[in-house]
Amino acid sequence: MTLVALSLHLAGATVLLLYAVHLVRSGVENAYGTSLTRVLARGGERRIYAAASGTVLAVLLQSSTAVAMLASGLSASGYLTLNTSLAVLLGADLGSALVVRVLSFDLGWLSPLLLAAGGLLYLKGRSDKPRELGRMLLGIGFVLMSLKLIGEATLPLKQSDVLPAVVGYLAKDQVTAFAAAMLFTWIVHSSVAVLILILGFAAQGLLPVEAGLPLILGANLGSGLIAMWLTRGFSAEARRVAAGNLLFRAFGAAIALLVIGPLSAELQHLGATPAEQLVHFHLAFNACLVIVCLPLSQLAASAVTSLIKSDLKSSEDSDTLARRISALDQALLDSPDAALAAATREVLFMGEVVERMLCPVMELLEHPSPAKIEEIRRLDGYVNRAHRDIKLYLAAIHRGVLDERQSRRGVELIDIAINLEHAGDIVSKTLVEIARDKLENGNNFSDEGWTELKALHASVRDNMRLAFNLLVSDDPAMARKLVREKERVRALVRESHERHLARLRAGRAESVESSNMHLEVARALKEVNSLLATLAYPILKQRGDLLESRLALVKG
Repeated sequence: MTLVALSLHLAGATVLLLYAVHLVRSGVENAYGTSLTRVLARGGERRIYAAASGTVLAVLLQSSTAVAMLASGLSASGYLTLNTSLAVLLGADLGSALVVRVLSFDLGWLSPLLLAAGGLLYLKGRSDKPRELGRMLLGIGFVLMSLKLIGEATLPLKQSDVLPAVVGYLAKDQVTAFAAAMLFTWIVHSSVAVLILILGFAAQGLLPVEAGLPLILGANLGSGLIAMWLTRGFSAEARRVAAGNLLFRAFGAAIALLVIGPLSAELQHLGATPAEQLVHFHLAFNACLVIVCLPLSQLAASAVTSLIKSDLKSSEDSDTLARRISALDQALLDSPDAALAAATREVLFMGEVVERMLCPVMELLEHPSPAKIEEIRRLDGYVNRAHRDIKLYLAAIHRGVLDERQSRRGVELIDIAINLEHAGDIVSKTLVEIARDKLENGNNFSDEGWTELKALHASVRDNMRLAFNLLVSDDPAMARKLVREKERVRALVRESHERHLARLRAGRAESVESSNMHLEVARALKEVNSLLATLAYPILKQRGDLLESRLALVKG
């Protein structure tokens, strides 16, 4: 095989591996993304639970970076503290190492079965989840196929005259090897794929342990750089999560680089072959990070908080909203379709402001402050103003000649605006007042009750985004999902109510003190969620999927 053919063979196998990892991740996120978010948010402040959740999610997603993005988003929204988010990422790194270990086994015989099963599910599935499950199985099958192709592509390299010189140089210059692996991992944005490549070279006898160890450590640090790069435009709270994880990995890699030379002879106990020794070293490195760094997560959180200051944007954002040009263009009133589109844009803006009011509610309830309370009330003023302007604009459209479809759409937009204004009032007049009372009286929720309320808030926020996506898509499947989520939120509120009563019967002091707060917060979040669910009703009603009081059973 010529050098060009060899390079093309290896490049094709590597790209297939990257695509396969992406395929698995997208399948899991599409099918279970909301559930995965709730799993992380449910843990409260329990660092061991958080680390275990991160491990499981990284195994499912085959990517610690994907878990890092989830945890960063939850931290920015106040669902997870920075301390807990760092614990999640430590577990995710261990989970990613477990994925690499599993994939290092000879599972080539399983690839045809997974491809056949995944293809059938994806092509024949009648609903989203079977199709996404098929996508996941196809991705795993392609991963195994790519590993076989990589092995075939690297086999001729054993006869290369250049390779021994390169490998020998990397074994002697560990800093260069470390930096090269770190940079390559950042470029391809997948530490799993890079580590599998390294292990593939080692399995073919092309890479000795001495050269492989710094490559393994470089790939680990490169994984942390990926999350830092992807969160560079996020809020300070989100960037701190990636920075803290990078701090842990840099700390671990620096120490490991210092000791791998003297201890390289001892690594033979980790496996019979260079590939086994390297994969077990990778697994041991990440396990040690969890053991050593988990107790230090609070210290790391304080360090990155001092390094990355909070974004002071509240006043700037308010000024931006005040200067914002309304989408309600009076010149469009003679063109009903264009005017309705403009009204839809303004309703979306109204929804975005309500979302900005709802997102920090849990942080406000945990650490109430007059400034945060005033900011939410200021945002409610923009919601009320948008509600008034939308109603006047749609009334002006209705003074023209409209067909039945246009008239129905106008009524739907008015109803949505009314419901969003009501949702904003619930946040500003109920939840904010609870925070103000908490600020004055100092009552605290029980740990169990607080965890329940955070999970409920996470569900309502997810449904809010689903509702706003539905506003521009009119997707029936999305509408059905939103209505089903309404019932699920009701069940969450009912279960939380029952648990709260059980804590009251047990005489829990914190539950007694916070009883009214707990019940009012749960009730308010349930009302907001019910208002959001109304966005699905017009779509389902037109299709006959909505009965008078509940979602109709539909096929598919």
